[in-house]
Amino acid sequence: MSGSLICLPSPPYRPWHPTGWVTAYHLAMSKTAQLVAVLALFLLAAPAAAGELPRAEPKAVGLSADGLAKIDKAVLARLDKKEIAGAVTLVARNGKVAYFKSFGGFKKDSIVRIYSMSKPVTVAAALMLVDDGKLSLDDPVAKHLPGIAACAVEGADKKPATMTIRHLMQHTAGLTYGVFGDTPVDKQYRQQGILGRNDSLETMTEKLCNIPLLFEPGTRWHYSISIDLLGRVIEVVAKKPFGVFLKERLFDPLGMADTGFHVPADKLDRLVPNYGPMQFVIDRPERSAFGKVPAFESGGGGLVSTASDFMTFALMLANGGTWNGKQVLKPESVKLMTTNQLPEALVPIRFGRMRWKGVGFGLGVSVRVSDPEPGSAVGDWGWGGAASTTFFVSPSENLVMVNMLQRMPMWNALDRDLRPLVYASVEKREPVEAAGTK
Repeated sequence: MSGSLICLPSPPYRPWHPTGWVTAYHLAMSKTAQLVAVLALFLLAAPAAAGELPRAEPKAVGLSADGLAKIDKAVLARLDKKEIAGAVTLVARNGKVAYFKSFGGFKKDSIVRIYSMSKPVTVAAALMLVDDGKLSLDDPVAKHLPGIAACAVEGADKKPATMTIRHLMQHTAGLTYGVFGDTPVDKQYRQQGILGRNDSLETMTEKLCNIPLLFEPGTRWHYSISIDLLGRVIEVVAKKPFGVFLKERLFDPLGMADTGFHVPADKLDRLVPNYGPMQFVIDRPERSAFGKVPAFESGGGGLVSTASDFMTFALMLANGGTWNGKQVLKPESVKLMTTNQLPEALVPIRFGRMRWKGVGFGLGVSVRVSDPEPGSAVGDWGWGGAASTTFFVSPSENLVMVNMLQRMPMWNALDRDLRPLVYASVEKREPVEAAGTK
């Protein structure tokens, strides 16, 4: 049976989750203005060597060491209840890591399945092509993937609105996943085996071109395979395999040496198991599909990474696209990515009947636009993944948190525990200069 990767993320700013991320085979078996204001502060971070995170004592970046220590107690409490088997948690402020610990069976360099946290990575890669002038957010997808032009809306007689690159990044393209609904379109996704691990991105696209759209592009927000299709756009425009582009343009420059679409044999001992509830193992490293090179390079849910690798990526974005003195993305592209891009009529985003109150969507990440909850503020952005990995960035507090678990379905109780603790650890709310930047 195919190990297709179908991932539904945790709502980064909600204390609950409606369904959770699952792989297709498990389903089968079970059936911004604030950013600009703080940009200069993040740029104060001292350059780090490739693959090395800049560090600071909590006090030097305006955080309470005692406050951060409460993270230990919260994680250990969940471990004691066997709700998780381990975790790796990082907290940074003003571009420097002030907290970095591993728990349980996890080590600081453990490799984890990040599933839907692959999506912001893919969007960032596409925005690099926008910065290069090779791609435009308003390009019709059919300009790069001609077969998409044949897609009509299910049950509609007229030709649909043009699907654009922006629609793909926003989840407003008219696509779906095929496993969370039972519409005629969802059924065709299942029949065609969309997102099969043994298919290439080109094959996936060919299949997709024979299936109607679920709705008119731009009229709804609907979580979908659109970021996987974006991966195909990237490799067509870049004229090289998607994974190669990511490595050359993003992972190598950032020093993200442990991030990719599979775990090499010499690193397989660092891939932690994936678990269900009560520490029940559902994917052992020695048998994991992630130990093999996939034909399908899923930009929507196929990456593995480490906590430090992903923190590097998040800090690069929080730093306005600059890392280690080099510009990876233009600040304007980062601002587009991390500020709400949805019209008022599509906010808040929804999963089925579930409304994420106060949450809009940028390009590849959700953005809080109103109604902040404990552990959040207006302007916060981030995303999560199927195996309970999460990250968030708070421009107003210059905070970044990455939390890596491995538990499915998506379970965000620990994330709900930690965010208020991270916010409460902030001692100085005026601009704080990180240590070693003068």
